[in-house]
Amino acid sequence: MRIFITGSTGLIGSRLVQQLVIHSHTITVLSRSCQKVYSLFGRHVDCLTSLNEINNLDGFDAIINLAGEPIANKPWTKEQKIILCESRWKMTERLSQLINDSKKPPKTFISGSSVGYYGDQGQSVVTESDMPHAEFTHQLCQKWESLALEAESDKTRVCLLRTGVVLAKEGGVLKKLLPIFKAGLGGPIGKGKQYIPWIHIDDVVNAINYLLESPSLSGAFNITSPYPVHNDQFSAILAEVLNRPAVIRTPEFVIKSIMGESAALMLGGQQAIPKRLEEAGFKFHYIELKEALESLLLTTSQETIT
Repeated sequence: MRIFITGSTGLIGSRLVQQLVIHSHTITVLSRSCQKVYSLFGRHVDCLTSLNEINNLDGFDAIINLAGEPIANKPWTKEQKIILCESRWKMTERLSQLINDSKKPPKTFISGSSVGYYGDQGQSVVTESDMPHAEFTHQLCQKWESLALEAESDKTRVCLLRTGVVLAKEGGVLKKLLPIFKAGLGGPIGKGKQYIPWIHIDDVVNAINYLLESPSLSGAFNITSPYPVHNDQFSAILAEVLNRPAVIRTPEFVIKSIMGESAALMLGGQQAIPKRLEEAGFKFHYIELKEALESLLLTTSQETIT
């Protein structure tokens, strides 16, 4: 397939591009720095620096939209909220417009979202059909998804990736936690009963590939492991894998004082399960958290994604 990808140098995007190239797809990416793209992927991909260079998406079989400012890197000031929203909304709106302006539009549009769509769900099990709580992460994701769905037609199907906490050694939450836990300073956050809807990076990439190659699938999909865990369970298992203690609990007020409103990312959670993916026949490589962490932290090479 000829595939156009945004967010190609991010945590998920970089791994995805590498696998799609291995599988002999023809890849074009959007990036502010083609030099960075070529340093990551060599000359196996084409690179655009602006969507202004094109006026339609004719000739592409699929679009994968993973662009967006990282949500957990900075406190949610008014200005940062605008950046978080516009980095997702403007790109998605423009892609939908280009798809609709195409005489022969792509058959597939896979667009990013997050389990943040549901807001804090407490201890409830959350599937794709459950009602969200109206808070900032839901408002951000709801419009993000609605803009992607504007591209839906009898010629183009739209899949929405409600992605959970991605586990990868090279980035994301695990990279931030490792120095703390390796120093023996790790432990639960707050009450520790908030759910973490984790997923191994390999399963994220495999799930996107599965949706790409399944023309009958569309709509929202929880991209999460079938077995989310509480924060205190996550801390205990991570410490066990690293052979370190995990007894230093960080109180809620400390997290709130540092992160402000964005503390909701650490103190809230979703017991989100991938009901629609499993019903569609997708098979996870990593179901148990301990196995997933061991594969990332106790081996020197990544397993081959199939």
